[in-house]
Amino acid sequence: MNETVSLVDYNTLLHPYKAYKYLRDTAPVKFEPLLSAYVVTRYDLVREAIRDTQTYSSEYDGFLAKSQQIAFESAPPDVQKRLLELNQAMTPIPPTMLTLNEPKHTLYRSLVSKLFTVSEVKKAEANVQAVIDEKLTNLTSRTQADFVTEFGFPVPLRIIGDRLGIPEEDRPFFDRAATAAASALRLSPLTPQQLVERAETALNLQKLLIGLVEARRREPKQDMITILANSKLESLDRHLTHGEALSILNQFLVAGHETTTSTFGWGMLLLCLNPKIQDEIRGNERLVRTFVEEALRLESPVQGLPRLVTKEATLGDTKLKAGDMIMLRYGAANRDERQFENPDEVDVQREKAGMQLAFGSGVHFCIGAPLARQELNLGFLSILDKLKNIRLTEGYPAPEAEPSFILRNLPHLQISYDFR
Repeated sequence: MNETVSLVDYNTLLHPYKAYKYLRDTAPVKFEPLLSAYVVTRYDLVREAIRDTQTYSSEYDGFLAKSQQIAFESAPPDVQKRLLELNQAMTPIPPTMLTLNEPKHTLYRSLVSKLFTVSEVKKAEANVQAVIDEKLTNLTSRTQADFVTEFGFPVPLRIIGDRLGIPEEDRPFFDRAATAAASALRLSPLTPQQLVERAETALNLQKLLIGLVEARRREPKQDMITILANSKLESLDRHLTHGEALSILNQFLVAGHETTTSTFGWGMLLLCLNPKIQDEIRGNERLVRTFVEEALRLESPVQGLPRLVTKEATLGDTKLKAGDMIMLRYGAANRDERQFENPDEVDVQREKAGMQLAFGSGVHFCIGAPLARQELNLGFLSILDKLKNIRLTEGYPAPEAEPSFILRNLPHLQISYDFR
């Protein structure tokens, strides 16, 4: 490891933790030329920046737009023409929660926060457990399986589809489109054909969701789309525009299933690599909760997000100026030995395990965190109630992350197990 370490190197994307430690120890705020941003890796500095929303703004749409522009410019002329046609047909998406600061952030967040209070999430527990029980049959009908495909992926997707209110006949398309929407955040290179397919899927998803918003205004139901369709922005005394509703819904597609799927996968890998933990936490809700926090900490599903510097500032020993971009690395902060003892080890007895930053912190703390934790806690409790001696299936390549700078996903995990 040396001064030329780059977090966007392919091998580092797959295995970032040595690089994270090197940067925490030597350059906790380091400029990354390929990103035109300063990478922040130490826990105290990441937390400081998250909480100072006046200096480190969440209005970083330009950063994501730049990535999209680079992909567009690399495409052949005929593909560019088709992409422009699709873009013109799409409803423009304004910034809402994720990429807004106060007070506008709260204006939108307050519309949906009532769906994710601890009490509201508790009310949905029976429905969540029913989905978990249904998908568990994908595992209990055999003695080995791809855990991600058979359980980790379908459980969160089914639950977020239920909460949104997606009709049954639209679920197959919705599942594909929601997955594509999450994949866009990976900032992974795509072929020209993949760029077109993703844009076509995004346009068709917009049409589906706008149609549902209009339908819920005519005939309300008990779901999230109904709340978005019929609530009013208080200070403006108006309903959400289609673009605003789409913006919020797109964020829930990513936050509602991609991150939970990732943690299911990484958590199961931790159980396979640390088999004694399976018996230690089985049937113990408190220890399962701590285990889930440890899985979130060790393999943060969102490895980092950018912030825009609004004025001259000093972060650590690094001077920043207005207009600079910083990239907060939650995945690095969560393995900082200054905050967590033995940070690379899973410890189900860890005190204050919930101090991990996988869900962010402050005003932008993930609004869906209570639902994600509920799914993960109930999921691992139920799995360990049915299965034992869970292990990696022999004869398959070692499980490996999908290379991505933003999201950390485990696309496949082949496991074998016995029944209790």
